[in-house]
Amino acid sequence: MRPADRLFRIIQILRRKRRPTTAHEIAAELETSLRTVYRDIAQLMAERVPIRGEAGIGYVLEGGFDMPPLMLTPDEIEAAMLGAQWVMTRADPVLTRAASDLIAKIGVVIPEHLRPLLMEPALQPLTSHKGPVDAIDMSRVRAAIRTQGKIALAYRDESANQTRRVIWPIAVSYWDAVRLIVAWCELRKGFRHFRTDRVVAAEFLDARYPTPRARLRAQWKKEMDADCTRRSRAQEEPAGPMAVLVE
Repeated sequence: MRPADRLFRIIQILRRKRRPTTAHEIAAELETSLRTVYRDIAQLMAERVPIRGEAGIGYVLEGGFDMPPLMLTPDEIEAAMLGAQWVMTRADPVLTRAASDLIAKIGVVIPEHLRPLLMEPALQPLTSHKGPVDAIDMSRVRAAIRTQGKIALAYRDESANQTRRVIWPIAVSYWDAVRLIVAWCELRKGFRHFRTDRVVAAEFLDARYPTPRARLRAQWKKEMDADCTRRSRAQEEPAGPMAVLVE
């Protein structure tokens, strides 16, 4: 690996970590020596890259630091392309257009010799299955998630029974065949997963739910992990949230 590429990779490693990253971790990922890592970090600090930390404790990259968008590796471009193509075959029209725009923007900023990765990608997502059509405006659902807005649903379950409830949406889960809205349900007093194709009607309320979304997501994940652990101990096949709590 060229020294310049290695410096860039170190910045990327620190950027994606939320906790201090040790030189040992960096060296293991880059498959290089500790001495090289220490030397590279010292060079980055000398070049005024805002890295804080010290040997034996770990390093963090301070916020606000950015790098030119041209410095994308072939692997990063292929990862972005694969994700964008998957979204274009699975998501709603708004996200599909956004994925297409992303590919176009990447094509503008990357060097000429990397553009074949966009025109003739080596990786392709499975596109043989077309999922059911969303019965709710997913762009508004995502906006409600970002703003912690409540949604009033008229919802039909797999037995065609219809209920009305107010939910606190915290995420959208994309499965191969369906999409699920992950939410705290005021009616059930717990987390539930709602298939987007079973929504009969939706009203996006002005009210905001009081619990921080990050806290709700952490609690939801904890409950899902605990459920999978219980099933494993019972010698059953671990089931994801779709098999557990889909309304």
